[in-house]
Amino acid sequence: MTTIVSSPLPRLRGDAATWRARLTYAPLILILGYLVVVPLYRLQSLAFADGASGYRAQFGRDDIGETLRTTLLLAVGSLAIAMVLGTVLAFATSRLPRRFGFLRVVPLLPIVMPSVANVAGWAFLLSPGPGYLNAMLRHLPWWQDLESGPVNIYSTTWIIIITGFGLTSFVYLFVSAGMQNIGSEHLEAAAISGSSTIGVFFKVVLPLLRPSLVYGAGVALLLGLGQFTGPLLLGQNEGVNVLTTEMYRRTSESPTNFAAAAAAGSPLVIFGLLVIFAQRYLLGNQARFVTHGGKSFAPTHGRSAWAAVAVAGYGLVALVLPLIGVALVSLSPFWSANLSWGLFTLDNYRALLETPGIVESVVTSVVTSLIAVAICVPIGLGVAQLMVRRRDLPLVRLLGDLITALPLGIPAVIFGVGFLLTYTQPPFILYGTKAIIVLVYVVLMIPFATRMQLTALVSLGTTYQEASAVSGAGPVRTALGVTLPMLKPAVLSSIALMFILLTHEFAASIMVRSATTQVMGTLLYDQWTNGSYPLVGAMAILMSAVTGAGVAIAMLVGGRNVLDNL
Repeated sequence: MTTIVSSPLPRLRGDAATWRARLTYAPLILILGYLVVVPLYRLQSLAFADGASGYRAQFGRDDIGETLRTTLLLAVGSLAIAMVLGTVLAFATSRLPRRFGFLRVVPLLPIVMPSVANVAGWAFLLSPGPGYLNAMLRHLPWWQDLESGPVNIYSTTWIIIITGFGLTSFVYLFVSAGMQNIGSEHLEAAAISGSSTIGVFFKVVLPLLRPSLVYGAGVALLLGLGQFTGPLLLGQNEGVNVLTTEMYRRTSESPTNFAAAAAAGSPLVIFGLLVIFAQRYLLGNQARFVTHGGKSFAPTHGRSAWAAVAVAGYGLVALVLPLIGVALVSLSPFWSANLSWGLFTLDNYRALLETPGIVESVVTSVVTSLIAVAICVPIGLGVAQLMVRRRDLPLVRLLGDLITALPLGIPAVIFGVGFLLTYTQPPFILYGTKAIIVLVYVVLMIPFATRMQLTALVSLGTTYQEASAVSGAGPVRTALGVTLPMLKPAVLSSIALMFILLTHEFAASIMVRSATTQVMGTLLYDQWTNGSYPLVGAMAILMSAVTGAGVAIAMLVGGRNVLDNL
């Protein structure tokens, strides 16, 4: 009888390949861990130092209860508005008449307008005294006896409404993507059974959208909890405070109280983790929501002109009106409810071009954003490759997943404070340099770079890579000749999204900026606090133009569907 002895060489080769992979990915995970985890750790260490003095200073105040209630009310209220509007818009865009198909991009356009410019625009329109819309409303019979109002944009209610409009685009992204995966057979069956359009929407579409709704609600809730721009610019007039503005106040006061700022951010971190766990629990087995069929989502009763009206109406309110507000102020020598065509001037734009600090802030915003994007794309691809291709490294994959997911659940202002604390002391003193802005931008954008490329890699499968390997191509040649060309739409979409978000990033930037290193958003805020409202309007238009130019370039390179791929 012949005994067959298996050779240990294949197993040894496999072990060697596994170790090479570990040595390749370990430095990447360690660097990301240092960038993401160390600032959070130092914040909490400081908050608990000296017998948790930071927590006592922050949560021992008499008004902390009101701050917590306002934070939660802002998050929940804006979430409700965004969920309703985002879902309705996703359904409406699926029913647009063919000649109005171009309106599908409208729900995404408010993302292009910087949040700080959007908030300033609404303030110019609805400020109780000089607000343009308020001045028009006071000509109506119901309010003609009022000297101010009737709308107070600085109230908690209106801060919630403006925030809800801002979050609608993010909800729309998730819901519209989920809607495209619903097979039209289900809709046709419901229509044949006698269901109306509204009945189909509530009985068929909404139940099948549960994963998208849960994920979109989670993201919108996290963004609502971490809202900073609206409460900071609008809340000061009425004393409206949330946890993020408390963090900014603690770092801006003299002496700076980093411990109290860290303690103020702790509930936001806890909320973020709870939302992430709640998402996974509510979704459970997502296979329950998969629909199979040869035809994708399509309207069952034809296309409706009312859908075009609804989408255009949202674009008018969420984008056009605030743009009109900042444009009118930017063309005026001063902000007043009384407009006169004879007073319109371009002097404010000339002042922008003649002011070295403003021009430098534009350059800093664009350069730091481009550098951060250039860093994030290969890192995101590396982590995505780890998640998809290296199932033999479970621990490394888990660490990579957790580290890249953290910035999604934690508000940007917390990372801003953490970076300010971490990089104003050894071993890396970077405060006052562009490097600290680039690093905090990289941390904020890593989740987007990773998730978008991860989704594309999963959809590609392994067939093309295996065929390339069989043909004799090595890993590098396969990556350059097969993987990257097929990932081009996802890469360009991630670049466009990251550039949009970074060129008008404000919450983290205002924490790490210095007097000599400013970006567009932080300089706009300085003009706002100084009362230079015409310059604020001009700066807001400039920020929107810079972001729009970046999107236009991305569309020229990657095609007109770059925004659709977001």
